[in-house]
Amino acid sequence: MGFEIVDKKEIAPKVFSMTIKASVIAKKRKPGQFILLRIDETGERIPLTIADADEKAGTLDIIFQEVGKTTMQLARMKTGEYILNVAGPLGRPTEIHKYGTVVAIGGGVGIAPLYPVAKAFKEAGNKVISIIGARTKDLLILENEMRGISDELIVTTDDGSYIQKGFVTDILKKLIDGKIKIDFVITIGPAIMMKAVSNLTKTYQIKTMVSLNSIMIDGTGMCGGCRVSVGKETKFVCVDGPEFDGHLVDFDELLKRQRIYIPQEKIATQKFEHKCNLIKE
Repeated sequence: MGFEIVDKKEIAPKVFSMTIKASVIAKKRKPGQFILLRIDETGERIPLTIADADEKAGTLDIIFQEVGKTTMQLARMKTGEYILNVAGPLGRPTEIHKYGTVVAIGGGVGIAPLYPVAKAFKEAGNKVISIIGARTKDLLILENEMRGISDELIVTTDDGSYIQKGFVTDILKKLIDGKIKIDFVITIGPAIMMKAVSNLTKTYQIKTMVSLNSIMIDGTGMCGGCRVSVGKETKFVCVDGPEFDGHLVDFDELLKRQRIYIPQEKIATQKFEHKCNLIKE
C-alpha cells in the first residue's frame, strides 16, 4: 500500500514539512542521511534529507521546497494518502565528535538537514553556535527548533526584513574577528553560500564540512549526475557523501553541474502544471 503521510504543513512559501510513517527507517537513520522517495509507479525517484525522526512513533520528517515536477506533485498530496516507495536510510552519516565549539550554518531550505546534525553535535557535548539565514523573513524555517538545540542562535536575512540584514558569512566573520575560538564548522545551504563559508574558514584554517545533498539525483551512484571533485578526486555525493571537506570541494565545477538539467526540469514542470490545470477539482 505504501507509506502513509501522517502530517503535512506549509512552513514557508512553497516549503513543506511532511511526516511519513516509516518505522524501520526511523529506527536506523542517523544525522546526515537521506531517503529515496517515489510517489507512484510512473514517478521519478528523488532524494530528500531526513530532517528528524521519531523512533517510538515510527515516523520520519522531511522538508522540501516546491521547485520541480515531483516536489510540486508531493506538495499536492494530503494527510492520509500514501507514497508508493520510501527507501533508506542512505548516505554516510555525519561524523559526530566532540570538538569544542561548533558553528552550524544553514541557509534557506538547507536549515532542515542542518537541524539533526547540529542537534547531534550538541548532544555530543559541543558548544553549538548556530547561524541561519534566508533571503527574507518569510523564507526562514525552523528558527525555534534551531534555538532549542543551540547555545547561541544568530539569525540574518539578506534584505534585512527580520533580525539583522546581511549574509551568514558576515556573522561568521564577526565571530572570528571577536576572537571566539571556533573548532569546527558545518554548513548546509545553497552551493554559493557554502563556497563563501569554506573560502572564509580556509583563510583561518578552521575545519569545515559541507553537505552537497542538493546535487543528488538518483541517490544510488548509478546515474553519475552527482559527480564532484574533492581534493582532485572524483566523488559521488550520494554514496561517498553527502558531506565533504569544504576546503577540498571544487565549487566552481559543482555550480556548473547544478545547471546541467535546468532545461529538462523546466519542460517536466510545464507539462505537470498543464496537466494539473486540465483537472477540475
